[in-house]
Amino acid sequence: MSVAKSRSREEESYFVSMTDMMVGLLFVFLIMLMYFALQVKTVPPGPDKKLSEILRQLERTLKEQGVEVSIDTETGVLRLPDQLLFASAETTIRDEGVIALHKLAKALENIIPCYSYIEPPAKPPASCPQDTYKIELLYIEGHTDRTPIYKPPNILDNWDLSYLRAKNVRLEIAKVAPVLEQLRNAPLGATGSAPILTHVGHADKRPIPNAQNIDQNRRIDLRITMGNGHSAGVSEVNAALKVSP
Repeated sequence: MSVAKSRSREEESYFVSMTDMMVGLLFVFLIMLMYFALQVKTVPPGPDKKLSEILRQLERTLKEQGVEVSIDTETGVLRLPDQLLFASAETTIRDEGVIALHKLAKALENIIPCYSYIEPPAKPPASCPQDTYKIELLYIEGHTDRTPIYKPPNILDNWDLSYLRAKNVRLEIAKVAPVLEQLRNAPLGATGSAPILTHVGHADKRPIPNAQNIDQNRRIDLRITMGNGHSAGVSEVNAALKVSP
């Protein structure tokens, strides 16, 4: 009888020990699961995702202020219709276009410095997120349709027209948000450090794929390229820069 009781107690002690061990292992598993969940949650988004977030934030901000723009997250473009900014064959910005560009400048001023290096003594907004991805370039691109143009003495052709329009848009934006001209793709003095804001004219060489009408090709594009993996159209844009006026 005593032997049976002894075995019973040993078995009971064994099962209690096993239960305690299983509970302990489960507890450790839950702790590890929570740890890895937090690690995944805190991993910053990749540059492609961050660029999409920036474009959507700009689009949302501008549309809330009545400025109709469109974005293309695949190519990193925010697009303004030419009709909003310029009269036909003109390089002077319309009054309503100036208002729209001032709103765009303020939106860029609040967002873009967070992802750039700033020449001292300027500083980024205090509300900037802690992101590692930086903007390589912010292109202001002028585009036209295929209709030939010749308007002396200033405009020789569509190359001239697209370039001068992009230049005037850049000047108008920088007038309202001069900090944009102080933004760089690397710290000042570092190898390869250069301003991110630039402008270029593409004439009619970059029509919108499957455009429904010719008017859509007359536009100003803001193309953002981000570092650390994202380079939407960089090689093509750089090639175009070499042949622009």
